[in-house]
Amino acid sequence: MTLDIQYYIDKFMRYLEIEKNYSFHTCLNYKLDLEEFKNFLKGISLDNVDHLVLRKYLAELKQKNYKSSSLNRKLSCIRSFFKFLFREGYIQFNPASLISGPKQEKSLPAFLTEEEVIRLLEMVPSDKESSLRDKAILETFYSTGMRISELVGLDISDIDFISGTVKVKGKGKKERLLPIGDKALEAIHNYLNIRSKREEEAVFLNKFGKRITVRGVRNIVSKYVRLAALKGGVSPHTLRHSFATHLLERGADLRSVQELLGHTNISTTQIYTHLTTERLKQVYNHAHPRA
Repeated sequence: MTLDIQYYIDKFMRYLEIEKNYSFHTCLNYKLDLEEFKNFLKGISLDNVDHLVLRKYLAELKQKNYKSSSLNRKLSCIRSFFKFLFREGYIQFNPASLISGPKQEKSLPAFLTEEEVIRLLEMVPSDKESSLRDKAILETFYSTGMRISELVGLDISDIDFISGTVKVKGKGKKERLLPIGDKALEAIHNYLNIRSKREEEAVFLNKFGKRITVRGVRNIVSKYVRLAALKGGVSPHTLRHSFATHLLERGADLRSVQELLGHTNISTTQIYTHLTTERLKQVYNHAHPRA
């Protein structure tokens, strides 16, 4: 019996959406990666796929000059797919279990110094509704370390001004409760008091009175990065990196930072210890007479 790959891709996607509760964006990436794999097979039945076929597929991907991070993501998708097929009894063995991916190159995330963050925040005027919104967005990013998708998805009911907490919907639709500082709460309060569309449930609105988009937030951050004359490449995610780095520099423990960032694995958070170590090395080399 030949196994039609599209039929099993559809079953796998329903599994990710319904049972695993993956986000739309994650499911889309899985679907695109599996479509690419299907095109490579050119009609080969799934029960004829072995580790040699998968190695040939990886070799073809490498020829397309994908970064190792992209290759590993695609391989992770293939592994999950075949693991699902094997567990459900659709195939007799799992060929992906014999495949290892390319070594991941480690790149340290960029972050701002505390002085640069203050300069960025002080660039925002307080003369109109849009400026108060922009101030609240930047303060919220730095105060909570939330992702841009989490900030865009914030509703007014998610913010508890009394307890100083905010509920965010993270990856995989997982909710977590974050502390939020007084400066950010004050900025949000000032914005909500003046904004014209008060009946809208979203916290941050665009000029049309609708929930602001990810692109809209990116444009806001880019605008004030230019005004503050900061180095290029600063994005909303840079503020998340800065949040985590500054906490660790001031003595926060790694597990707490992991919880705040919403990382599933502590290994994802450990990248920030490299940042603080590099910073300590620079201080040491500059200050020690025999460094």
